[in-house]
Amino acid sequence: MASHETDQDYIGEGDAEVFIDEDEVYAEVPDDGDIPMDDGDDEAADQVGDLPTDGEEIKDISVQHFRNHDGSVFTVSCHPTEPLAASGGEDDLGYVWDMTDGEVIVKLTGHTDSVSNTAFSADGEMIATGGMDGKVRVWRRVGKENYRTWEFLTELQGPDEVMWLRWHPRGSILLAGSNDSTVWLWQLPSGNTMQVFAGHTGPVQCGEFTPDGKRIVTAGADGTLIYWDPRSPAPVFKLTPQDARFELDAITSLAVNPSSTLAVVGGTSGSVRVVSLSKGEVVGALGGHAEGESVEAVQFVDLSGTATGPGIVVTGGTDGKACIWDVSTMRLRATLEHQDAVTSVMVPPSPNNHLIVTASADKTLKTWDARTGTLVKEYTGHHGPVLGASLGLQGSVVVSAGDDGVCLVFTM
Repeated sequence: MASHETDQDYIGEGDAEVFIDEDEVYAEVPDDGDIPMDDGDDEAADQVGDLPTDGEEIKDISVQHFRNHDGSVFTVSCHPTEPLAASGGEDDLGYVWDMTDGEVIVKLTGHTDSVSNTAFSADGEMIATGGMDGKVRVWRRVGKENYRTWEFLTELQGPDEVMWLRWHPRGSILLAGSNDSTVWLWQLPSGNTMQVFAGHTGPVQCGEFTPDGKRIVTAGADGTLIYWDPRSPAPVFKLTPQDARFELDAITSLAVNPSSTLAVVGGTSGSVRVVSLSKGEVVGALGGHAEGESVEAVQFVDLSGTATGPGIVVTGGTDGKACIWDVSTMRLRATLEHQDAVTSVMVPPSPNNHLIVTASADKTLKTWDARTGTLVKEYTGHHGPVLGASLGLQGSVVVSAGDDGVCLVFTM
């Protein structure tokens, strides 16, 4: 598994090292800190409050809202540096909008089914949408003056239904998992297909680039985890339910630690496994969730800020629990409670990387201290389950996507 780090292995310029050989492309696909928020926007607050509450009074503590979607909002992503969010919903539309005033920057059209995924590239120059129609559509920023003007770039085809999207941590390379058991890798802005990974036998429900950008980890409904070299269609290793230590039923979530040495995966059985990526084997099992309750989110917490050592991992499940684990001892440090399923777990960047933000189907989001498990803040305002969430502006805001058709912006 030694990486052959020669000059031709990198794509990109300067520090944007991507460990993929451009010659491997085999198919062409056609064509900081606080932000100004209007806390006194009574009209906006009233509009959100006008949603049906079924007799339930919900205090809206959001500082901004976005209500352009017609129906549930499934996904939201924050721009890495600018006060922009991208949301997608069951109205087959995506939007890039301004967190400060809710203004639409660009309407992301072209899908014929729900937009289930949005993702900004690491440099913030591109935005991708993925849909239940199998389309992946990419827009890019126009000019260098600001981030107010965007143009459609290309439509990438291949997946049957897009399960998730991930940009390479340093390069213009996009990864997508499909409902038809395949995983697709594209080079942007050309739109070239770089690789199609075909090792799963069911929907590929989660996947990540390793933080060092050198490898890919995918897992899915077949209960299989696969570790890939992006330059090869053959797995580096595969773990399957035939390995009794790994048996998880379907795998629903995964995360890779900052040093790219461990993966943690959660499944529909409520079980969690820790996998050594260097050894290709299971090194631990974490059992804090209720049996038969799906583990929907996994996130590493780098308390030291050094990206060394196994660290802390947080798992969120449909049992309403978020469990904080010490991976070095495989012991449970704390259990965080919601009243319904935990749908997202997020960790702000340093210096607030000791915090955890959870989103839940109980209509709330919460911030916790990962060191002690204590509740720091609760965010209310949604009148339905929170289906997705994202941290923006260096972790100073959290933006939520609701089943009630609204995106809300909260200050951390």
